[in-house]
Amino acid sequence: MSYVSLSDDDRKAMLSAVGIASVDELFCCIPDEIRVKRDLDLPAPMAEPELVRHFQGIAAKNKAPDTLSFLGAGAYPHCIPYVVDYLSARGEFISPYTPYQPEVSQGTLQITFEYQTLICQLTGLEIANASLYEGASAAAEAVLMAHRLKNKPKVLIAAAAHPDYRKVVGTYVKDLPVRVEEIGYGASGGLDLDDLERKIDSETSAIVCQSPNFFGIVENLDRIGELAHAHQALFVVVVAEAASLGILKSPGASGADIVAGEGQSFGLPLGFGGPYLGFMSCRKEFVRQFPGRIAGETKDIEGRRGFVLTLSTREQHIRREKATSNICSNQAWCALRAAIFLETLGREGLRQMAFQNIQKANYALDRLSEIPGLRRKFAGPVFNEFVVEFGGRWPEVESALLKQGVVAGLGLAPYYPRLEDCALVCVTETHQKEDIDKLAGLVKEALR
Repeated sequence: MSYVSLSDDDRKAMLSAVGIASVDELFCCIPDEIRVKRDLDLPAPMAEPELVRHFQGIAAKNKAPDTLSFLGAGAYPHCIPYVVDYLSARGEFISPYTPYQPEVSQGTLQITFEYQTLICQLTGLEIANASLYEGASAAAEAVLMAHRLKNKPKVLIAAAAHPDYRKVVGTYVKDLPVRVEEIGYGASGGLDLDDLERKIDSETSAIVCQSPNFFGIVENLDRIGELAHAHQALFVVVVAEAASLGILKSPGASGADIVAGEGQSFGLPLGFGGPYLGFMSCRKEFVRQFPGRIAGETKDIEGRRGFVLTLSTREQHIRREKATSNICSNQAWCALRAAIFLETLGREGLRQMAFQNIQKANYALDRLSEIPGLRRKFAGPVFNEFVVEFGGRWPEVESALLKQGVVAGLGLAPYYPRLEDCALVCVTETHQKEDIDKLAGLVKEALR
């Protein structure tokens, strides 16, 4: 898959094959008055060694290799077995795009089917899809689906759900007869059940709750699901940290009707915003309103097992007026990596990874809580993130630790003004005990 540039002879051969004399003739359909006649304002071309040095200089500005980071908030560092990179880099996995012809796409369809099966097992629901972009738009698609199913004007969403997810939901429903109201959070950091009981009514189509939520708190999904169903509303659970599904009770077992989330933790490295992997599952009775692609298992006329796209046709994705969704891109390669990752770890391996997240995060929480002037902000149980209050000195601590090559966490002021002196700290299995001790030691020193 390496890049090899075209020679002049290559270009001449290609132009001859299509019957034209120059590249300019390819654009003859564009009116002459709107075509650009000048050179583009671009740097001069470089020889390959010069170009390599140029990008090495840019890469050298990155501090990531030498930085100890405790950032999370929807993007999580996890150990990825080398077999994931090796297998997903094979040409037959990289080259396929969309499997509309099952007779030549059995490999891609089987991988998609296996990925969907894994998502169903993790979320505790019967149907899963593929091809959602990332967690935020997956959450928005779940809200749209709930609205189609219930046709009621109100959606209640937890204020402790990821701020970016809430913004995307608001954008998706902006021009629809849907109003979004937020449910506050309590002293535990979880959803305020009293506030939920005040706001839920017969006009509510869905309750949307994230667990673990943006503060890292594991929500009481059983109780929230009971309240939703008592008012004939759907219960939508959002999961921004998919690794938590390896050890926590599945959302489906807690009454969720739709589960949507971000699968980046399953074999996708952090890379300046992507690629990410949205996932979604639902109860079987709602499948006709399910967006995205669904790969199904079948038998051919000779009785052999095969795989096909089912229920959702190509036309659904390109005829907007008849579509349940305009999701039409193919995230199959990201789903492939997730499937390889999950099948490599297995049920027990994923559980052990999740258990390490819980253990190490709670160790870090205990170490930081011992420091005079710091305190745990919320009392609820955590998975791999937690909120710490810094006694009025978070900006000072953040600045001091950055100078030491440590990103201590994410300041919450831009997202929750009432938490302006608080930071969200994330610890995963990638952090060693000495990393956590170093964080605690530097914070203690910065507060002297």
